Amino acid sequence: MKAWENNIRKIVPYTPGEQPDSPNMIKLNTNENPYPPALGVQKAIREFQMERLKLYPDPTSNLLVKALADYYKLEENQVFVGVGSDDVLAMAFMTFFNSDKPILFPDITYSFYDVWADLFRIPYVRPALDVDFRIKKEDYYRENGGIVIANPNAPTSIYEDVNFIRDIVEHNQESIVIVDEAYIDFGGKSSLELIKEFDNLLVVQTFSKSRSMAGMRIGYAMGNPALIKAINDVKYSYNSYTMNQTSLYYGVEAVKDETYFKETLEKIITTREWVKEELKKLEFSFPDSKTNFIFASHKFIPAAEIFNALREENIFVRYFNKPGINNYLRITIGTDEEMKQLLKALEQIINRI
Repeated sequence: MKAWENNIRKIVPYTPGEQPDSPNMIKLNTNENPYPPALGVQKAIREFQMERLKLYPDPTSNLLVKALADYYKLEENQVFVGVGSDDVLAMAFMTFFNSDKPILFPDITYSFYDVWADLFRIPYVRPALDVDFRIKKEDYYRENGGIVIANPNAPTSIYEDVNFIRDIVEHNQESIVIVDEAYIDFGGKSSLELIKEFDNLLVVQTFSKSRSMAGMRIGYAMGNPALIKAINDVKYSYNSYTMNQTSLYYGVEAVKDETYFKETLEKIITTREWVKEELKKLEFSFPDSKTNFIFASHKFIPAAEIFNALREENIFVRYFNKPGINNYLRITIGTDEEMKQLLKALEQIINRI
């Protein structure tokens, strides 16, 4: 080994969902929205002035920050914008988790949390979920250097109500609590109202799921001005121009179209509830999803076998070969037609195996 190799920071990286490029595939593996962005976004794309691309974007992301602040009835200094919620969360980890005490997040949750903790050399403890994949809030009453809760949780799809989150924050007013709400729009109620009560709460959301803009990479955090200033200070010390010109303009248009937003959500929720009933008929079981995916396990057939059989049919779902969840498939909710094809394929696979 060469001397310089000793100075390389070694990390086990996060494994993103596969992005296959196959004709006629059904892609249900990365929780993307099956519907296009709002019409205003599509119009803004057609009319965008390419001349703008020769200029740096606004480092404050003011247009989008203002649109989000107006939408959520907040002050502009309560909103932070980043390159997808992954960027926002990574900035938050760097900003707020600088204690010798371990941060806390569940053992089964978004698998980027432990990657960031390892990358930034943050100590952490992962309290186990219970047998029903639920968070045991008492596990978060211990002394800590911060808390991260995905709500609804991924990949389990389970949502906890606002009072559950309030209880955790009340027991942790000496550390920062981050609530990652990537899937909150699909049936849950946001904990955003709690930022009026608690100055140590940061709520993170994204345009990737409910606003059909995974490809644009827009995420945001909301909290008291002191938290937002702190995270901005870290951002400006790391990369002043995180948001590109197009993301800012298209993001504003996405926020404007509330009617389309609600219509799209309703379609996904309706499809999800129908698919739940059909999966039950095929002898799948799953937690009650409040997300745009279902976390399902078959009564008899191992998840890995179903996963591979679906791939042969050009249908992609997500399989996590990890203890505790290695007999589950995470199935994104697609269009009605996509889900009909999935269900037909599952029926054939079950009968064949």
